[in-house]
Amino acid sequence: MNVPFLDLKQQYGAIKDEIDAVLQEVINTCAFAGGPMTKKFESQFAPFCGCESAIGCGSGTEALWLALIGLGVGPGDEVITTPSTFIATSEAISFCGATPVFVDVVESTCNMNPALVEAAITPKTKAIIPVHLYGQMADMDPLMDIAAKHNLAVVEDACQAHGATYKGRRAGSIGNAGCFSFYPGKNLGAYGEAGAVVTSDEQLAETMATFRDHGQAKKYFHNIVGWNSRMDGFQGAVLGVKMKYIETWTRQRQENAALYAELLADIEGIETPMVIDGAESVYHLYVIQTDSRDELQAYLRENGIQTGLHYPIPLHLQEAYKSLGYKAGGFPVAEIAAKRILSLPMYPELREGQIRYVGEKIGDFFKKA
Repeated sequence: MNVPFLDLKQQYGAIKDEIDAVLQEVINTCAFAGGPMTKKFESQFAPFCGCESAIGCGSGTEALWLALIGLGVGPGDEVITTPSTFIATSEAISFCGATPVFVDVVESTCNMNPALVEAAITPKTKAIIPVHLYGQMADMDPLMDIAAKHNLAVVEDACQAHGATYKGRRAGSIGNAGCFSFYPGKNLGAYGEAGAVVTSDEQLAETMATFRDHGQAKKYFHNIVGWNSRMDGFQGAVLGVKMKYIETWTRQRQENAALYAELLADIEGIETPMVIDGAESVYHLYVIQTDSRDELQAYLRENGIQTGLHYPIPLHLQEAYKSLGYKAGGFPVAEIAAKRILSLPMYPELREGQIRYVGEKIGDFFKKA
C-alpha cells in the first residue's frame, strides 16, 4: 500500500465544480488583485476566528510582517519567539529591522515555554510571537499575563492552526493580531501563496490594510510608505469555497488523529502528540517523537509511507542566523526534539485503512528493533 504524506488532488476532486465556477467568475470579472472575492473571504474568515477584521495578503510570511509593521516594530527592537518553527516567523522580525530573541519550548508540545519568556525580556523587547505549532495553540494565558505586565504586543503565529481553540477562543483572537498562511498544504489552503491577519483592533486593521496596498487609503492618495501585499482574487475565490468545508475537514483530521493515538498507544519507543488542558488541536501535522526517527522514516519509506520532518534544524542553529551568536546547547529541548520529530501522513481524506497500515508498520518496526 502507498500512503502519501498529503494528497491535494483528492480534495480538489471533491469540490471541483465549485472551484472551477468561482475561478471562471474571477476571470469573467477580471478582478485579479484583491477584488470582491477577496473581500468576501475576509468577511467570512474574521468571524470564523472570532475577530472583527481580516486583512488578506500574499502569504503567511507577509501576514506576520504586516502585523509587526502595524504594531510599530522596527530597527533596534527585539521580538521574542521560538526556535522550533519555520523560518518565516523570524524572517518577518528580521525584515522589520528588529532582532529575533529565542526562548526554548515545552517538550510535550514543542510550543513556547511561558516560564522562560520573562527572563528574555529586555528594554528593547517590543513584542512576543508565540507559534501555534502543528495545529495546537501555545499556552496563551501566562503569555498574555507577561505581555500585559511588560506592555508588550502579542502576535499569534497561527499559520498552522486554522480553527484551533484555547479555553474556548479561536487561534488569532487572543493576541493583538493573529497571522495565517493559506499555503496549499495548510488546513485551509489556497491554490498558490496567500495569507491573512486577523484582529479586533480597528486602528491596527486600518494601518495594515493601508500598508498592504501601497500605503493608500484610496487610489493615488498615499498616507504612508507601504508595500504591495494584496491577496490575489483567484486565491480569495478558492478560500471562499473552502470556508464551507473547514469545520468538516477539521473534524476529519481530529478523527484521524484519534485513530493514530489508539493504534500507537501501546508501542514502546514513540511519543504521540499531547494536547494541553483546555485546548483543541486541529492537527495540521501529526508529529510523533522517537529516538529511532531516521531509521523509522527509512523503514516507512520502504513500505510506501511518506513522512516529513518539521523542523530538523532549529532556527538558532541556521546559517542565516549565525550572526546572532547562538550556539548548540542554547535551547536543549528544541534541539533534542529536532532530532526526534517525525510527521506522519495527515489530511482529511486519509482513509482508515491507510492509517491502520501506517500504525501496523510502525508497530512492526519497533518489534524488529
